[in-house]
Amino acid sequence: MIEIERIGDVAVVHLRDGENRFNASSIASWHAALDELEASDGPLAVVTVGEERFYSNGLDLDWMVANPEAAAGHLHEVHRLLGRMLAFPAYTVAAVNGHAFAGGAMLAIAHDLVVMRDDRGYWCLPEVDLGLPVTAPMFAVITAKLPRVAAHDALVTGRRYPAAEALTAGIVHRIAPEPDVLPVALAAAIDMAPKNRDVIAAHKQLLYADALATIAASG
Repeated sequence: MIEIERIGDVAVVHLRDGENRFNASSIASWHAALDELEASDGPLAVVTVGEERFYSNGLDLDWMVANPEAAAGHLHEVHRLLGRMLAFPAYTVAAVNGHAFAGGAMLAIAHDLVVMRDDRGYWCLPEVDLGLPVTAPMFAVITAKLPRVAAHDALVTGRRYPAAEALTAGIVHRIAPEPDVLPVALAAAIDMAPKNRDVIAAHKQLLYADALATIAASG
């Protein structure tokens, strides 16, 4: 489901579960992977990448409907995942190889750098079409990472952004042809891996203090 590949000082987190939706099993795997990486010593940068058409399509709504008694706790764990990625104590890069929707779109922008495939796939917050408003912790992550105009457009319209439009809007930082998405992400991660992880962690706590406080309060 989630596999960690080490390339020098870079940990590549491969998401290998189809649409990579967030259900109990996948979120547990995410937290286990982040636990392992946070506990590692020495230089580190992290790249996350999906496969084929999907980076992540966010919440597994079918699983949540089938498990209503677990839905509230599950949502808290999703919020915690977004917070952990936002504040992760090393440089992080999302290699968005395909569709990134809803919670998957939020997860991507919680990284320090977003590289998006330029020929196929969308970044989208579709909650306005689903009739499901984002939660306060989700909103905190979105507004912490996106320019205000982009956050407004994405949340109010549910617009599907192809790569070029996402780059112009400030949602992603770089775009690349599909074969180059992971290599571009890796190159950025390799450059940043030697940076002081304690300082990165401290600066992220300062940068995203409000969002992290909102996430913590939601528990």
